[in-house]
Amino acid sequence: MDFGLTDEQRAVVATTRAFVEKELYPHEEEVERTGVLRPELRDEIAQKALKAGLYAANMPEEAGGAGLDTVTWVLYEKELGKANYALQYTVGRPSNILLGGTEAQKERYLYPCVRGERVDCMAMTEPGAGSDLRGMRTRATREDNDGQSGWRIRGSKHFISHADEADFVIMYARTDDSTDGKAISTFLVDFDTPGVELHDGYRNVSHRGYTNSIIDFDCWVPEDALLGEEGKGFDLAGTWLGSTRLQVAATCLGRAERALELAVRHAAEREQFGQKIGRFQGISFKLADMALELRAAELVTLWAAWKYDEGTATDSDIAMAKLKASEMLAMVADEAIQIHGGMGLMDELPLERIWRDARIERIWDGTSEIQRHIISRGLLRPLGS
Repeated sequence: MDFGLTDEQRAVVATTRAFVEKELYPHEEEVERTGVLRPELRDEIAQKALKAGLYAANMPEEAGGAGLDTVTWVLYEKELGKANYALQYTVGRPSNILLGGTEAQKERYLYPCVRGERVDCMAMTEPGAGSDLRGMRTRATREDNDGQSGWRIRGSKHFISHADEADFVIMYARTDDSTDGKAISTFLVDFDTPGVELHDGYRNVSHRGYTNSIIDFDCWVPEDALLGEEGKGFDLAGTWLGSTRLQVAATCLGRAERALELAVRHAAEREQFGQKIGRFQGISFKLADMALELRAAELVTLWAAWKYDEGTATDSDIAMAKLKASEMLAMVADEAIQIHGGMGLMDELPLERIWRDARIERIWDGTSEIQRHIISRGLLRPLGS
Protein backbone atom coordinates (compact mmCIF):
# COMPACT_ATOMS: atom_id res chain seq x y z
CA MET A 1 0.00 0.00 0.00
CA ASP A 2 1.35 3.43 -0.99
CA PHE A 3 1.07 5.98 1.81
CA GLY A 4 2.80 8.75 -0.13
CA LEU A 5 1.02 11.93 -1.18
CA THR A 6 0.55 12.85 -4.81
CA ASP A 7 1.89 16.11 -6.21
CA GLU A 8 -1.65 17.49 -6.17
CA GLN A 9 -2.15 16.55 -2.54
CA ARG A 10 1.13 18.14 -1.52
CA ALA A 11 0.11 21.31 -3.37
CA VAL A 12 -3.29 21.40 -1.65
CA VAL A 13 -1.66 20.94 1.76
CA ALA A 14 0.96 23.62 1.09
CA THR A 15 -1.57 26.14 -0.24
CA THR A 16 -4.01 25.58 2.62
CA ARG A 17 -1.27 25.69 5.26
CA ALA A 18 0.08 28.97 3.88
CA PHE A 19 -3.41 30.47 3.86
CA VAL A 20 -4.04 29.41 7.47
CA GLU A 21 -0.75 30.83 8.68
CA LYS A 22 -1.09 34.13 6.77
CA GLU A 23 -4.82 34.84 6.87
CA LEU A 24 -6.18 33.05 9.95
CA TYR A 25 -3.52 32.83 12.68
CA PRO A 26 -3.05 36.64 12.90
CA HIS A 27 -6.71 37.09 13.90
CA GLU A 28 -6.94 34.32 16.50
CA GLU A 29 -6.13 36.50 19.50
CA GLU A 30 -8.84 39.01 18.59
CA VAL A 31 -11.54 36.38 18.19
CA GLU A 32 -10.51 34.50 21.32
CA ARG A 33 -10.45 37.63 23.49
CA THR A 34 -13.66 39.20 22.16
CA GLY A 35 -15.62 36.03 21.43
CA VAL A 36 -16.77 37.68 18.21
CA LEU A 37 -15.85 37.27 14.56
CA ARG A 38 -16.40 40.68 13.02
CA PRO A 39 -18.62 40.51 9.90
CA GLU A 40 -16.17 42.58 7.88
CA LEU A 41 -13.32 40.22 8.82
CA ARG A 42 -15.48 37.20 7.99
CA ASP A 43 -16.26 38.63 4.56
CA GLU A 44 -12.62 39.58 3.95
CA ILE A 45 -11.39 36.05 4.70
CA ALA A 46 -14.13 34.50 2.58
CA GLN A 47 -13.16 36.64 -0.42
CA LYS A 48 -9.49 35.76 -0.02
CA ALA A 49 -10.41 32.07 0.20
CA LEU A 50 -12.43 32.39 -3.00
CA LYS A 51 -9.48 33.97 -4.80
CA ALA A 52 -7.14 31.28 -3.47
CA GLY A 53 -9.41 28.52 -4.76
CA LEU A 54 -9.98 27.17 -1.25
CA TYR A 55 -13.66 28.03 -0.95
CA ALA A 56 -16.15 25.17 -1.44
CA ALA A 57 -13.29 22.73 -1.92
CA ASN A 58 -15.57 19.93 -0.76
CA MET A 59 -17.83 20.38 -3.78
CA PRO A 60 -17.46 18.49 -7.09
CA GLU A 61 -16.24 20.34 -10.17
CA GLU A 62 -19.64 20.15 -11.85
CA ALA A 63 -21.05 22.17 -8.95
CA GLY A 64 -18.26 24.73 -9.21
CA GLY A 65 -16.06 23.31 -6.46
CA ALA A 66 -12.52 22.00 -6.42
CA GLY A 67 -13.55 18.39 -7.01
CA LEU A 68 -11.18 17.01 -4.38
CA ASP A 69 -11.26 13.31 -3.65
CA THR A 70 -12.07 12.49 -0.02
CA VAL A 71 -8.49 11.77 1.04
CA THR A 72 -7.27 15.11 -0.35
CA TRP A 73 -10.25 16.87 1.23
CA VAL A 74 -9.36 15.37 4.63
CA LEU A 75 -5.79 16.66 4.25
CA TYR A 76 -7.21 20.10 3.40
CA GLU A 77 -9.53 20.01 6.44
CA LYS A 78 -6.64 18.98 8.66
CA GLU A 79 -4.73 22.15 7.78
CA LEU A 80 -7.77 24.39 8.24
CA GLY A 81 -8.50 22.70 11.54
CA LYS A 82 -5.34 24.07 13.10
CA ALA A 83 -6.87 27.56 13.36
CA ASN A 84 -9.61 29.02 15.53
CA TYR A 85 -12.85 27.34 14.44
CA ALA A 86 -14.79 30.53 13.66
CA LEU A 87 -11.96 31.72 11.42
CA GLN A 88 -11.43 28.44 9.58
CA TYR A 89 -15.16 27.97 9.00
CA THR A 90 -15.22 31.29 7.15
CA VAL A 91 -13.53 29.31 4.37
CA GLY A 92 -16.94 28.02 3.30
CA ARG A 93 -17.73 24.36 2.74
CA PRO A 94 -21.42 24.16 1.75
CA SER A 95 -23.29 21.11 3.00
CA ASN A 96 -23.02 18.31 0.49
CA ILE A 97 -26.66 17.43 1.14
CA LEU A 98 -27.51 20.26 -1.26
CA LEU A 99 -26.19 18.05 -4.07
CA GLY A 100 -29.33 15.96 -3.57
CA GLY A 101 -31.65 18.76 -4.62
CA THR A 102 -33.42 19.41 -7.90
CA GLU A 103 -31.74 21.62 -10.48
CA ALA A 104 -34.02 24.48 -9.45
CA GLN A 105 -32.99 24.00 -5.81
CA LYS A 106 -29.33 23.90 -6.80
CA GLU A 107 -29.73 27.18 -8.69
CA ARG A 108 -31.33 28.82 -5.68
CA TYR A 109 -29.26 27.32 -2.88
CA LEU A 110 -26.23 25.21 -3.86
CA TYR A 111 -24.52 27.27 -6.57
CA PRO A 112 -24.82 30.59 -4.67
CA CYS A 113 -23.22 28.86 -1.66
CA VAL A 114 -20.35 27.61 -3.81
CA ARG A 115 -19.83 31.14 -5.14
CA GLY A 116 -19.85 32.56 -1.61
CA GLU A 117 -23.06 34.49 -2.19
CA ARG A 118 -25.19 32.55 0.29
CA VAL A 119 -24.49 30.56 3.48
CA ASP A 120 -26.33 27.48 4.71
CA CYS A 121 -26.77 25.95 8.16
CA MET A 122 -28.14 22.62 9.34
CA ALA A 123 -30.92 22.16 11.92
CA MET A 124 -31.49 18.72 13.39
CA THR A 125 -31.04 18.91 17.15
CA GLU A 126 -34.00 19.69 19.38
CA PRO A 127 -34.13 20.48 23.12
CA GLY A 128 -35.89 17.23 24.00
CA ALA A 129 -34.30 14.88 21.48
CA GLY A 130 -30.54 15.44 21.19
CA SER A 131 -28.92 12.53 19.40
CA ASP A 132 -32.25 10.67 19.22
CA LEU A 133 -33.48 11.87 15.83
CA ARG A 134 -36.48 9.56 16.11
CA GLY A 135 -37.57 11.64 19.09
CA MET A 136 -37.90 14.70 16.85
CA ARG A 137 -41.05 16.75 17.59
CA THR A 138 -40.85 19.42 14.89
CA ARG A 139 -43.70 18.66 12.49
CA ALA A 140 -44.36 19.44 8.84
CA THR A 141 -47.93 18.88 7.69
CA ARG A 142 -49.39 19.42 4.25
CA GLU A 143 -51.30 22.68 3.97
CA ASP A 144 -52.46 24.75 1.02
CA ASN A 145 -51.92 28.50 0.97
CA ASP A 146 -53.96 30.58 -1.52
CA GLY A 147 -54.38 27.51 -3.68
CA GLN A 148 -50.68 26.63 -3.59
CA SER A 149 -49.68 23.31 -2.07
CA GLY A 150 -47.03 23.28 0.59
CA TRP A 151 -46.14 22.54 4.18
CA ARG A 152 -46.84 24.07 7.59
CA ILE A 153 -43.76 23.63 9.80
CA ARG A 154 -43.99 23.97 13.58
CA GLY A 155 -41.28 23.29 16.12
CA SER A 156 -37.99 24.41 17.59
CA LYS A 157 -34.32 23.57 17.01
CA HIS A 158 -31.29 24.46 19.14
CA PHE A 159 -27.48 24.23 19.03
CA ILE A 160 -27.66 25.35 15.39
CA SER A 161 -24.14 26.33 14.38
CA HIS A 162 -23.53 29.69 12.63
CA ALA A 163 -27.27 30.15 11.97
CA ASP A 164 -26.88 33.87 12.66
CA GLU A 165 -24.60 34.11 9.61
CA ALA A 166 -26.72 31.90 7.33
CA ASP A 167 -29.24 32.85 4.67
CA PHE A 168 -31.23 29.63 4.87
CA VAL A 169 -31.51 26.49 6.94
CA ILE A 170 -31.54 22.84 5.92
CA MET A 171 -33.92 21.46 8.53
CA TYR A 172 -35.53 18.18 9.45
CA ALA A 173 -39.13 17.63 10.49
CA ARG A 174 -41.45 14.74 11.18
CA THR A 175 -43.94 14.30 8.34
CA ASP A 176 -46.05 11.47 9.77
CA ASP A 177 -46.72 9.74 13.07
CA SER A 178 -44.66 6.58 12.53
CA THR A 179 -41.69 5.86 14.78
CA ASP A 180 -39.21 4.70 12.13
CA GLY A 181 -36.91 6.68 9.89
CA LYS A 182 -39.60 7.13 7.23
CA ALA A 183 -41.18 9.76 9.47
CA ILE A 184 -38.44 12.33 8.79
CA SER A 185 -38.20 14.68 5.80
CA THR A 186 -35.77 17.47 4.89
CA PHE A 187 -36.70 21.05 3.98
CA LEU A 188 -34.94 24.17 2.69
CA VAL A 189 -36.24 27.21 4.55
CA ASP A 190 -35.08 30.79 3.96
CA PHE A 191 -34.58 32.86 7.09
CA ASP A 192 -36.72 35.66 5.70
CA THR A 193 -39.72 33.32 5.59
CA PRO A 194 -42.53 34.70 7.80
CA GLY A 195 -42.79 32.68 10.98
CA VAL A 196 -39.11 31.74 11.22
CA GLU A 197 -37.54 33.29 14.32
CA LEU A 198 -33.84 33.20 15.16
CA HIS A 199 -32.69 33.60 18.77
CA ASP A 200 -29.30 33.79 20.41
CA GLY A 201 -28.09 30.41 21.57
CA TYR A 202 -25.94 29.40 24.51
CA ARG A 203 -22.51 30.64 25.52
CA ASN A 204 -20.09 27.89 24.64
CA VAL A 205 -16.72 27.27 26.28
CA SER A 206 -15.47 25.74 23.01
CA HIS A 207 -14.87 27.49 19.68
CA ARG A 208 -15.16 31.15 20.65
CA GLY A 209 -16.64 33.28 17.90
CA TYR A 210 -18.40 30.27 16.37
CA THR A 211 -21.97 30.81 17.44
CA ASN A 212 -24.96 28.57 17.99
CA SER A 213 -28.59 29.65 17.80
CA ILE A 214 -32.15 28.61 18.57
CA ILE A 215 -34.63 28.59 15.69
CA ASP A 216 -38.41 28.59 16.17
CA PHE A 217 -40.61 27.56 13.25
CA ASP A 218 -44.27 28.35 12.70
CA CYS A 219 -44.15 28.95 8.99
CA TRP A 220 -45.54 27.87 5.66
CA VAL A 221 -43.25 26.80 2.82
CA PRO A 222 -44.14 25.77 -0.75
CA GLU A 223 -43.97 22.21 -2.02
CA ASP A 224 -40.56 22.77 -3.63
CA ALA A 225 -39.02 23.45 -0.20
CA LEU A 226 -38.91 19.68 0.27
CA LEU A 227 -35.33 18.45 -0.30
CA GLY A 228 -35.24 14.95 -1.67
CA GLU A 229 -38.18 12.61 -1.19
CA GLU A 230 -40.77 12.82 1.53
CA GLY A 231 -39.83 10.45 4.35
CA LYS A 232 -36.24 10.06 3.12
CA GLY A 233 -34.69 12.54 5.53
CA PHE A 234 -32.75 9.84 7.35
CA ASP A 235 -31.07 8.81 4.11
CA LEU A 236 -30.00 12.40 3.48
CA ALA A 237 -28.90 12.78 7.09
CA GLY A 238 -26.74 9.68 6.74
CA THR A 239 -24.99 11.18 3.72
CA TRP A 240 -24.37 14.46 5.53
CA LEU A 241 -23.29 12.96 8.85
CA GLY A 242 -20.76 10.70 7.15
CA SER A 243 -18.84 13.54 5.58
CA THR A 244 -19.08 15.88 8.57
CA ARG A 245 -17.85 13.21 10.96
CA LEU A 246 -14.80 12.82 8.73
CA GLN A 247 -14.47 16.60 8.81
CA VAL A 248 -14.51 16.56 12.62
CA ALA A 249 -11.84 13.84 12.61
CA ALA A 250 -9.65 15.80 10.19
CA THR A 251 -9.85 19.09 12.10
CA CYS A 252 -9.04 17.23 15.32
CA LEU A 253 -5.89 15.91 13.64
CA GLY A 254 -4.84 19.44 12.73
CA ARG A 255 -5.24 20.85 16.23
CA ALA A 256 -3.50 17.85 17.79
CA GLU A 257 -0.57 18.30 15.40
CA ARG A 258 -0.29 21.95 16.37
CA ALA A 259 -0.39 21.07 20.09
CA LEU A 260 2.25 18.38 19.69
CA GLU A 261 4.55 20.73 17.78
CA LEU A 262 4.30 23.27 20.60
CA ALA A 263 4.97 20.59 23.21
CA VAL A 264 8.01 19.22 21.36
CA ARG A 265 9.48 22.69 20.92
CA HIS A 266 8.95 23.52 24.59
CA ALA A 267 10.50 20.22 25.72
CA ALA A 268 13.55 20.88 23.55
CA GLU A 269 14.05 24.44 24.84
CA ARG A 270 12.88 24.52 28.46
CA GLU A 271 15.53 23.79 31.09
CA GLN A 272 14.92 22.45 34.60
CA PHE A 273 17.41 20.94 37.04
CA GLY A 274 20.28 21.66 34.67
CA GLN A 275 18.98 20.01 31.50
CA LYS A 276 16.30 20.22 28.81
CA ILE A 277 13.06 18.81 30.14
CA GLY A 278 12.70 16.61 27.05
CA ARG A 279 15.53 14.48 28.47
CA PHE A 280 13.36 13.44 31.42
CA GLN A 281 11.41 10.26 30.76
CA GLY A 282 8.37 11.79 32.42
CA ILE A 283 8.26 14.26 29.51
CA SER A 284 9.79 12.26 26.66
CA PHE A 285 7.42 9.33 27.18
CA LYS A 286 4.46 11.72 27.05
CA LEU A 287 5.71 13.02 23.71
CA ALA A 288 6.10 9.49 22.39
CA ASP A 289 2.55 8.55 23.43
CA MET A 290 1.15 11.75 21.92
CA ALA A 291 2.90 11.12 18.60
CA LEU A 292 1.75 7.50 18.56
CA GLU A 293 -1.90 8.36 19.21
CA LEU A 294 -1.82 11.14 16.62
CA ARG A 295 -0.38 8.84 13.97
CA ALA A 296 -2.92 6.10 14.78
CA ALA A 297 -5.83 8.54 14.51
CA GLU A 298 -4.46 9.92 11.25
CA LEU A 299 -4.22 6.46 9.71
CA VAL A 300 -7.74 5.51 10.82
CA THR A 301 -9.11 8.75 9.35
CA LEU A 302 -7.25 8.48 6.04
CA TRP A 303 -8.27 4.82 5.78
CA ALA A 304 -11.93 5.79 6.22
CA ALA A 305 -11.52 8.57 3.64
CA TRP A 306 -9.92 6.15 1.16
CA LYS A 307 -12.78 3.70 1.65
CA TYR A 308 -15.25 6.57 1.15
CA ASP A 309 -13.66 7.25 -2.25
CA GLU A 310 -13.81 3.54 -3.09
CA GLY A 311 -17.48 3.40 -2.20
CA THR A 312 -16.85 0.77 0.49
CA ALA A 313 -16.92 2.90 3.65
CA THR A 314 -19.33 1.74 6.32
CA ASP A 315 -20.91 3.69 9.15
CA SER A 316 -18.45 1.92 11.44
CA ASP A 317 -15.45 3.15 9.42
CA ILE A 318 -16.57 6.77 9.74
CA ALA A 319 -17.46 6.32 13.41
CA MET A 320 -14.01 4.90 14.16
CA ALA A 321 -12.35 7.93 12.58
CA LYS A 322 -14.47 10.42 14.48
CA LEU A 323 -14.15 8.57 17.78
CA LYS A 324 -10.41 7.97 17.60
CA ALA A 325 -9.48 11.46 16.41
CA SER A 326 -11.67 13.34 18.89
CA GLU A 327 -10.52 11.30 21.89
CA MET A 328 -6.91 11.51 20.72
CA LEU A 329 -7.15 15.30 20.56
CA ALA A 330 -8.37 15.46 24.15
CA MET A 331 -5.40 13.41 25.30
CA VAL A 332 -2.81 15.31 23.25
CA ALA A 333 -4.14 18.73 24.29
CA ASP A 334 -4.15 17.76 27.95
CA GLU A 335 -0.63 16.32 27.86
CA ALA A 336 0.68 19.35 25.95
CA ILE A 337 -0.59 21.59 28.74
CA GLN A 338 0.97 19.30 31.35
CA ILE A 339 4.34 19.55 29.60
CA HIS A 340 4.09 23.34 29.54
CA GLY A 341 3.05 23.54 33.17
CA GLY A 342 1.26 26.69 34.28
CA MET A 343 2.05 28.57 31.06
CA GLY A 344 0.02 26.02 29.14
CA LEU A 345 -3.15 27.41 30.70
CA MET A 346 -2.34 31.02 29.90
CA ASP A 347 -3.92 32.53 26.81
CA GLU A 348 -0.59 33.76 25.50
CA LEU A 349 -0.36 30.31 23.92
CA PRO A 350 -3.02 28.57 21.80
CA LEU A 351 -2.89 25.45 23.99
CA GLU A 352 -5.63 26.43 26.41
CA ARG A 353 -7.88 27.14 23.43
CA ILE A 354 -7.08 23.81 21.82
CA TRP A 355 -7.78 22.13 25.17
CA ARG A 356 -11.14 23.93 25.54
CA ASP A 357 -12.12 23.36 21.95
CA ALA A 358 -11.31 19.66 22.16
CA ARG A 359 -14.15 19.04 24.59
CA ILE A 360 -16.98 19.61 22.15
CA GLU A 361 -15.56 17.24 19.54
CA ARG A 362 -16.63 14.22 21.61
CA ILE A 363 -20.19 15.54 21.70
CA TRP A 364 -21.31 17.16 18.46
CA ASP A 365 -21.94 15.29 15.20
CA GLY A 366 -22.62 12.23 17.33
CA THR A 367 -21.24 11.68 20.83
CA SER A 368 -18.46 9.21 21.54
CA GLU A 369 -21.12 6.91 22.97
CA ILE A 370 -23.08 7.06 19.70
CA GLN A 371 -19.92 6.24 17.74
CA ARG A 372 -19.23 3.23 19.97
CA HIS A 373 -22.81 2.10 19.48
CA ILE A 374 -22.40 2.30 15.70
CA ILE A 375 -19.12 0.37 15.79
CA SER A 376 -20.40 -2.37 18.09
CA ARG A 377 -23.63 -2.68 16.09
CA GLY A 378 -21.55 -3.18 12.95
CA LEU A 379 -19.68 -6.01 14.66
CA LEU A 380 -22.73 -7.78 16.07
CA ARG A 381 -25.31 -7.33 13.32
CA PRO A 382 -23.74 -9.88 10.87
CA LEU A 383 -24.08 -12.48 13.63
CA GLY A 384 -27.76 -11.74 14.08
CA SER A 385 -27.25 -10.12 17.47
